[in-house]
Amino acid sequence: MELKAVIVEDEANSREILRNYLAKYCEGVQLMGEGGTIQEGLEQIKKHSPDLVFLDVEMPFGNAFDLLDKIPDRTFETIFVTAYNQYAMDALNHHAAYYLMKPINIDELIKAVDYVRSVKEKENALEGQVLQAKSIHTSGKITLPQQDGFQVLDVSDIYFCKADDNYTEIYLENKKIVVSKTLKYFDEALQPYSFARIHKSYLVNVSEVVKYKKGKGGSVVLSNGKELSVSASKKADLLSFFK
Repeated sequence: MELKAVIVEDEANSREILRNYLAKYCEGVQLMGEGGTIQEGLEQIKKHSPDLVFLDVEMPFGNAFDLLDKIPDRTFETIFVTAYNQYAMDALNHHAAYYLMKPINIDELIKAVDYVRSVKEKENALEGQVLQAKSIHTSGKITLPQQDGFQVLDVSDIYFCKADDNYTEIYLENKKIVVSKTLKYFDEALQPYSFARIHKSYLVNVSEVVKYKKGKGGSVVLSNGKELSVSASKKADLLSFFK
């Protein structure tokens, strides 16, 4: 799949380096335009409707997050390119697919582009299709520790799990159970079953997913009507569950 790309970077030298790297090492990326400011970046994105935007964090008269806030219903994936690693968490919160540090490592650039391509290909393949999860184990039981012992729960009864610091909220059809275990604990415990980590805060029962929505990060709708955000960096994991 060919990816249409736009570069938004205020340093001309950095734009040239990335442009040359893409041409030399990333086959199937068509560079549609470049911008040196937030406004120029917005114009290029609106003009070309890219699949992928390479975005520097620090720019004159604002930053990358200001630009993204101006495009709430974006369908492109974002790869941040910056010399400042303190922006990593903000990048993830703004649904970045990948985070590259300057000077750009060519292998990491290739991985970032390949990741975006895999997501786009899977999204296109599933578009207009009835979501059908692959055959995965859905029957089983899990024990939930409680103050006076533990509760045994059918795995198939879980719709999703939500992180709450060192606790996890487990959502069933008609109730919520709070357990003094981290979401990471349940992510590992439910690995053999049809559960996907779709966000730093959510672990979802893929068998309950009835709809996938594209967007700045994407989201899933469950059979109970609940809609949950999907992190860009977790899209491929989720989409791999479907035929």
